[in-house]
Amino acid sequence: MTDVEHLFSYGTLRLSEVQRGTFGAELPTRDDALPGYRLGVLTITDPHVIALSGSDEHPILERTGDAADSVAGSVLELTPEQLAAPDEYEVDDYVRVAVTLASGTTAWVYVAAAER
Repeated sequence: MTDVEHLFSYGTLRLSEVQRGTFGAELPTRDDALPGYRLGVLTITDPHVIALSGSDEHPILERTGDAADSVAGSVLELTPEQLAAPDEYEVDDYVRVAVTLASGTTAWVYVAAAER
C-alpha cells in the first residue's frame, strides 16, 4: 500500500489547473477546516505562480489561537514524492507545517513564514 500524505489547502492549490500544473494531475480531495486561524491576503510577485493561479493575490493563514476562528478548505491526498511539488510552487512567504484539522486529521499546511 502506498503511503498517503495529507495537505490542507485553503487557496489556490484547490484549483484544478494549479493541481495539474503542480502535481501533473488532479488529486483526491475532501472538505475540512483548520481551527485557530483566519485568512489574510498576500500579494504574489512570482510570475510563474501568478500565471498558474491567475491572480497576484493569494490567501495566507494567520494564527489567532482562538478556537472560534476557523478556515474552511480541502484536504488533498498525495504521495510522499508529490509533497515536494507544492514546496516549489509556494513562494518564500509561506512555510509548510503540520497541523491538526477539525476532523482530527493530521495534515501539512502552508502558513505565513512570519508565523513560524
